[in-house]
Amino acid sequence: MQTFNETGLQEEILHAIQDLGYEKPTPIQAKTISHLLGTEDDLMALAQTGTGKTAAFGLPSLQKINPKSKETQVLILAPTRELALQITADMKTFAKYIKGINIVPVYGGASIENQIKDLRKGAQIVVATPGRAKDLINRGRLKVNSINTLILDEADEMLTMGFKDELDAILAQTPEDKQTLLFSATMSKEVERISKNYMQKPDKISVAAENKGAETVEHIYHMVNAKHRYEVLKRIADMNPDIYGIVFCRTRRETKEVAGKLMSDGYNADAIHGDLSQAQRDEVMKRFRNKQLQLLVATDVAARGLDVNNLTHVINYNLPDQTEYYTHRSGRTGRAGKKGTSIAIIHTREKNKLRDIERISKIKFEQKPVPNGAEICSNQLIALTDKVVNTKVENPQIEPFLEEIYHKFEHLSKEEVIKHFIATEFNRFLEYYKNAKDINVTADQKRDKKSVKERRSSNNFTRLFLNVGKKENLTPLRLIGIINNALDSGNVEIGKIEILKNFSFFEIDSKAADKLASAIQTQNFEGRDLSVEVANAPAGGDKSRKKEKRNRKDRSYKERKSGKGRGRSGHRY
Repeated sequence: MQTFNETGLQEEILHAIQDLGYEKPTPIQAKTISHLLGTEDDLMALAQTGTGKTAAFGLPSLQKINPKSKETQVLILAPTRELALQITADMKTFAKYIKGINIVPVYGGASIENQIKDLRKGAQIVVATPGRAKDLINRGRLKVNSINTLILDEADEMLTMGFKDELDAILAQTPEDKQTLLFSATMSKEVERISKNYMQKPDKISVAAENKGAETVEHIYHMVNAKHRYEVLKRIADMNPDIYGIVFCRTRRETKEVAGKLMSDGYNADAIHGDLSQAQRDEVMKRFRNKQLQLLVATDVAARGLDVNNLTHVINYNLPDQTEYYTHRSGRTGRAGKKGTSIAIIHTREKNKLRDIERISKIKFEQKPVPNGAEICSNQLIALTDKVVNTKVENPQIEPFLEEIYHKFEHLSKEEVIKHFIATEFNRFLEYYKNAKDINVTADQKRDKKSVKERRSSNNFTRLFLNVGKKENLTPLRLIGIINNALDSGNVEIGKIEILKNFSFFEIDSKAADKLASAIQTQNFEGRDLSVEVANAPAGGDKSRKKEKRNRKDRSYKERKSGKGRGRSGHRY
């Protein structure tokens, strides 16, 4: 592979790169830098998180800057405040030997007046979130008529987060003869639309298959019943005393629930989610970056743009709703040549989804058993011993106390002192894991049919009717998500699921049926208000099932005809 010295970058930039200790460009950098230095053509680049995208677009953009002009020449758009600040910090590092270049970040959640003052001083490069960029452009404070390079970083994420209108408005006001660089991890229909509407015959570069980060990440999964997810999470944390990672949950509510449990159980953990103010979010991230927190619990949306080094683990408490997001998650560990581990906690119904992730992401998962009590206690004991052995004892302030301490230990042998010390520090783990059960579920395990029938006949399950189905793109996994979200828990037992065209049936633990029916009334799915009611168990086999489905269809049609139904927007017909 070529070195940075062979890319054509100017001396000042090479000097800054050398200070960082970089010698060889990553695959995306090797393909992009020389290409951009040699052409003004637009570019679409597909690259995953952690591949070095900022240097790939940032280094050649810096070289094209005219430092003598104070006008904005490069506009970089990013989905989140955190990513915008990270890009700004990297760009300032790359530009530290180039005199006269000013780089200004602008983003929501901070004083717009202060940002306007910074822009007034002149900024050749502006790094912005779409909402704040549009606001400043409308106020006439961010002038984009002179930009020669527009960069869309993580374009797919910006569109997923709902910035389509902002991007359209910004792109429409930029010069037609600019160079547009679009970087994305996935090629969605919206990303393709942006490229067709606002790019001129772009060159295309893809390094997804060459992402070396995947080679440094171990992908494993634990298969358990849904009610044991939190227990698995605790065992993972206990098995790895030096863990430093992100726990991904599907919903904001689940994020708060999991983080709250971890903190109550004494773990160094916290959460970031949409209910936090920017100041609260900044405080949590500061503690996490300083390693005062070992575990950060987050949703995909809340974690976008986070760039934290040296993560040991990414834990998928739930698999992501969109298969491609798994790569975003796992790419946060195993960086800079270091080893990382991505763990998925799944139940038997999610095995096919795991296979989809393997196919799309070109990775291979290994099933491993959930650590048992003996393994965890052994790891904790070794870690504690290493900590004691490696603790420096050069502090002279402990000397005055040693004589009294020796006196208290003089009736104990060396072996007895060690045992007392270990017991003092370690009894909590020994007690907790003394009777720890094996909670693993193998892929080949099948439910005992007789047992299932007996449970259902004894009314342990209640069969419920839900007023949405395949027409609203409901799937069994999405239905499980609706149930867990409504109950604010992932521990309820769910039986058979039937997804029909306009409605669905499912079985749930009878103890949770009334609570679910009440909680789900406040929820909305694909623009439609949800409702649940008890469905009569079909005692007459297939004929009774068909009759019940016909009755439901007839009633649904009559409701729409009479004006009692609700449309997709939630308004009455």
